[in-house]
Amino acid sequence: MAKKALGKGLSALIPENPELSNDNSVLQLKITEIEANENQPRRKFDEEALNSLAESIKEHGIVQPIIVRRDGEGYQIVAGERRWRAARIAGLKAVPVVVKDYSETQILEIALIENLQREDLNPIEEAIAYKGLMEKYNFTQENISKVVGKSRPYVANSIRLLNLDEAIIKQIAEGKISSGHGRALLSIDDKKTQLKVVDDVVNKNLNVRETEEVVKNIKEKKKKSRNKKEIKDPFVIEVEENLMRLLGTKVQISPGKDKGKIEIEYYSDEDLERLVEIISEK
Repeated sequence: MAKKALGKGLSALIPENPELSNDNSVLQLKITEIEANENQPRRKFDEEALNSLAESIKEHGIVQPIIVRRDGEGYQIVAGERRWRAARIAGLKAVPVVVKDYSETQILEIALIENLQREDLNPIEEAIAYKGLMEKYNFTQENISKVVGKSRPYVANSIRLLNLDEAIIKQIAEGKISSGHGRALLSIDDKKTQLKVVDDVVNKNLNVRETEEVVKNIKEKKKKSRNKKEIKDPFVIEVEENLMRLLGTKVQISPGKDKGKIEIEYYSDEDLERLVEIISEK
């Protein structure tokens, strides 16, 4: 079955068979002349998969040339970092490459598409790549959606994952919870509560739907609690009004189960001195 196209796809940027193209001649470069792209969206490479690829390269060589561009005295990888890493493990001294003249934007775009097509990026790496395109190269979410073949809301929700607590971001990156769990947690403002819910998700093996239900219940309880606080005792309201008349500033009383709190506002050092004098006289 043919692979479904992703955005404009790598084929629109890199010929599928560069060795057959007259303007994409395949060269042999020393592996030491090539370096990885530090802006590569993919942050982690599976060691077992790399070793497996290295064994294949030992037996069959590198079938698909690595795409590079000139970078000072050497070359920088545009596409094919997995093959380059595996070739080093396999002990190759030289690798087949096609040298292209790409801009920084095109390099990141190609690397992103290459990884997404192979589903090699975890949700956090994907989100960081999208954010990088926006911050470094002024891409809009609409631009990104066209490049990678995803909807604009998908791109927006992906980037929003980076607003979660760092510990939760790490768990998504490691595959302990899914991006769906992460999106459910985004509706909780308090990060301590987010972490508490994540513990339940992991310990109880909650799916996304169950997590959404937990989040919904937390929000409903918080709303009821807030509404309950907003209904003040008439006596408390009367005391607030008397204090405001006496002190000439806003006063708020927050009753509690075991203790309460009185907040008196002041707007300058002089105003504070005035309030202290009034209270001292009384």
